[in-house]
Amino acid sequence: MAESNPTESTLLASKICNQISSVFSNTATQTPALEVLVQEITAAATRNGKVFVYGVGREGLMLKALSMRLFHLGLSAHCVFDMNTPPIGPPDLLIASAGPGGFSTVDAICGVAKSNGARVLLLTAQPESGSSVKYASVVAHIPAQTMADDNAGDAEQDRPLLPMGSLYEGAMLVLFEMVVFKLADVLKQSPEAVRTRHTNLE
Repeated sequence: MAESNPTESTLLASKICNQISSVFSNTATQTPALEVLVQEITAAATRNGKVFVYGVGREGLMLKALSMRLFHLGLSAHCVFDMNTPPIGPPDLLIASAGPGGFSTVDAICGVAKSNGARVLLLTAQPESGSSVKYASVVAHIPAQTMADDNAGDAEQDRPLLPMGSLYEGAMLVLFEMVVFKLADVLKQSPEAVRTRHTNLE
């Protein structure tokens, strides 16, 4: 019997997962995102606040996935710009992402949330620079490559496995799964209770 060898897809998947995992083994970060997110979302829930999320492009898609899971956990969770987004106020929390440090739309949304008394949690790979940091009540550091430090223009570099902001965005998805796992314990939400909140309009 011939020995089985890992397929190309298995090897690629392993390499990608290892790159994403390396983000969370980075000990240089001063504001570990997992702890910050769990603390801030728990605090918002304790004060009966709503949780809003906003990000641009693929960062925004990752945040929409988080919003869905927060709703399943029983929280009042909303994506900015949805037609049924309520007003934001002092009990509430905005979770925004600006991987490279800032985007004009992220700055604007964070500014509105801050001026209305809400807490602003900024996810970023650039916690000490960028235009969005000044609006944040708290910063959560995801130490991953973004568009800001992509080396795609360097002909001497090998083609990256996770180009542009893919590493940051992949790390966001994994981070949010960890957040939801920990929040389920904190908020005492059983898998059965979570499942009852999933839509049946499918």
